[in-house]
Amino acid sequence: MINMSKVQTRMPMQDPKVRNQNFEEVALGYSPEQAIREAMRCLKCRKHPCMTSGCPVHNHIPEFIAKITEGDFEAAYQVLTKTTSLPAVCGRVCPQYLQCEGNCVRGKNGGRPVAIGALERFVADWHRQHAEAAEETTIEAKNQDALSDKSVAVIGSGPASLACAGDLLDQGVKVTIFEKENVLGGVLTYGIPQFRLPKEIVENEIAGLKAKGVKLEPGKTLGKDFTLDELLGAKGFSAVFVGNGAGKPMRLGIPGQEAEGVQSAAEFLAKANLEKVLPPAKNIAIVGGGNVAMDACRCAVRIPTAEKVSIVYRRSAAEMPADPGELQEAMEEGVEVLYLTGPLAVECAGGKATGLKCQRMELSEPDESGRRKPVPVPGSEFVLPADLIIEAIGSGSENDGVDGVALSERKGLIIADPETCQSSRPGVFAGGDTVTGPKTVISAMGAGKKAAKAIAEYLLTN
Repeated sequence: MINMSKVQTRMPMQDPKVRNQNFEEVALGYSPEQAIREAMRCLKCRKHPCMTSGCPVHNHIPEFIAKITEGDFEAAYQVLTKTTSLPAVCGRVCPQYLQCEGNCVRGKNGGRPVAIGALERFVADWHRQHAEAAEETTIEAKNQDALSDKSVAVIGSGPASLACAGDLLDQGVKVTIFEKENVLGGVLTYGIPQFRLPKEIVENEIAGLKAKGVKLEPGKTLGKDFTLDELLGAKGFSAVFVGNGAGKPMRLGIPGQEAEGVQSAAEFLAKANLEKVLPPAKNIAIVGGGNVAMDACRCAVRIPTAEKVSIVYRRSAAEMPADPGELQEAMEEGVEVLYLTGPLAVECAGGKATGLKCQRMELSEPDESGRRKPVPVPGSEFVLPADLIIEAIGSGSENDGVDGVALSERKGLIIADPETCQSSRPGVFAGGDTVTGPKTVISAMGAGKKAAKAIAEYLLTN
């Protein structure tokens, strides 16, 4: 029976006035009854646009949802893991509104789409709580006997690398993951706050790779501790996958940006997530309008000494690229948004930031591309008090140690075939943010899975 309600089953959440005082997960997850009720909203449409058009890894969405309606949650999990390595992660942090849910037929004609992300999260959490121990034993026994004499080095431990490593292990290939940080998980660990993605979720995924036989080498940096030549030569690897992300922050390029109290979002989030260190700031300004800016402002509002947290964004609400749900939750937690506002300079006293000089903006008429550019409003300058200014305007990739591989001239990204992830150097593959620049977790996973398939084919003939 189909639930014809146009309204999604609401997931329980912490109260905004409570959650902005802690780092516990904001969304509390569906109960089995809520999951079944929401799953029954699926229309079982013939063309499955949620799967074919909306999902980068083409999860079998109607099939796993159908299993939920039957109350067979483990079967639903098994359907998902045919195509995705990180359902508990993707169910929490993927921009479903742009992907699967954005293509859901139920979301047309004034209705709300099926809450596919919430259902994916529910299934993954149910499996972890009920079936984890038994499956790890089975996986380890099955794969240890199947390992071949081929081995692959994976650089980085973010979503692209984890997906690539998992698929290679399933095909019997030995895998070693090299991670420059001492903590594994890449952006999943140091870039996404605990209240959106609990670290035990990432640790569980890595534990699954350990059970399959992956070798982990944390604290090892490409270009410093080893080179591609060494990996493909003396160290005996048959191929290399580079999935080291895009962690090089872009700067504002304004006077005063070197003042104490000006930080990149990457630095701020890494300290908050890994070291549990939050600066004792009162007035905080986050410059940017993407999802990284949302993570930064929501961490900032949780600083015990914080009195005011503001997002500074030079375009209007209609152009803001952040997930609307994340923006709504940030505003519920007390974050203010200054639209059509551009930064001009950092105001300083004694070398420390005291404010952000800004100006009002307005949007021009559409240009040939149809895009309206922000232009300054004369005489509209003002100073926003700020003793902590966080730059969240994008990032590039650090690929200085990727020798013999073609890089893009402008951003230093690795140039790789979009279908095979093969770089210009034979035996070296790359995918995720290091190729595309900052994208979504699921798109990085999709690249990792494509790379694993291509690497396996490469190993058969080399």
